[in-house]
Order: sequence, then C-alpha cells, then structure tokens
Amino acid sequence: MISRLTFLLPVLILGVTPMLAQTADPQPLIDKAVTAVGGKDKLLTLFRVKELFHFGDKPEPEEGRKRSTRESVIEPPKSWWIGTKERAEEPAKYDVWAWTLGVLTDAQSKVEVIPDMTEEGRAAYGLRVSGTVTPAMELYFDKETSLLCRLDWRSDFYRFSEWKEHDGVKYASRTIIFKKAGGKPWFYHEVTGLERLKELPANLKR
Repeated sequence: MISRLTFLLPVLILGVTPMLAQTADPQPLIDKAVTAVGGKDKLLTLFRVKELFHFGDKPEPEEGRKRSTRESVIEPPKSWWIGTKERAEEPAKYDVWAWTLGVLTDAQSKVEVIPDMTEEGRAAYGLRVSGTVTPAMELYFDKETSLLCRLDWRSDFYRFSEWKEHDGVKYASRTIIFKKAGGKPWFYHEVTGLERLKELPANLKR
C-alpha cells in the first residue's frame, strides 16, 4: 500500500525549497558576484558615462528615427546629472546602483537568497535586496560567471549583456528593459564610454 506521505513528499519539497533559500547565508554569493567584476574596491561609485539608447520594442529604432545620445555623471543612488541638470527624483538611480553592485555592499542593505532561475537558457542564482531600496529588488547572476544577468524591480525586468572592462571593473554595456506584464521590451540602452571620476566635476553640485 502506498502511503499518503508518498504523494505529499513532492509537495513538501517544493514548499521547503524557497524557505531554505531565504534562510541561506547570502554573503558567499555576494562575494562571488563582487569578485567577478573586480572586487569591492573597484566598484563604480562616481563616474561619467556616454550612452546610446532608444525607446520601443525592437532592437533598432523605428524607421526615420535615430538613437538618442547623452552624457551623464552618476553617483548612485544619490545623484545623476545629465549635463549640469540633476535628475533629483529619478528612480533609475537605483537601477544603476544595482548595475554597479553597490546596492549589495551597502551596510544598510538587507540581502537574502532567493530561488534559482533559468535566464536566457542559463542557470542563475538570485539575491533579493531591501532596506535601502523600495520595493525590494531581485538580482540574478549567471551561475557560471557570477555576472549580473537580470534585475527585477517595480513593473520591469532588465537583461544585461556585452560585458566590458574599465579601470579594473567589469560592467554590462548593454541593457534591455522589459515590462513584466507581457514580457515586451520597451527600452534599449548601450554604454559607449565610461570614465571613473575621483571627484565631482566643479560645475556640478550635490
């Protein structure tokens, strides 16, 4: 006679797995991710970036339209200047903070392990960050390289690719943003130039 437990066991296992993930120590995974890009001392904290981007659901802009360009100075998650104009209320400063991995190393961040997922056919481990960002963010890292491959935040998710290196730090130079509802892309972004800054340019104010 097959016991009732035989039928319940798969259900119990599925229920316990997320609980085990949430109680696991996130520090080893944080360390792997930070080491993969060059180490904590190399993370970008103040930098100038040249960008190329367009809105829409296709990798190329609509016919007759060009990609937009801009140059920004960013100190995530505090400030983001385009030219000399500060984007005071821009929530994307937190997206950039995640992109730099600074959100993982902030002493006030609460980080927990979340269940693995498959992203673009590759296994990825996940970390949820709260405390310093609202709502919580979910970051996923390629299990083979430990590089950031996906960010889920608010109503969007981000895919990162085409990694490059500058002054000892690796960064994803290409980002595509999708709407969670329907999974349709709506923003394509490329970093075409990056410069680490030692201090804020004189013409900008905090």
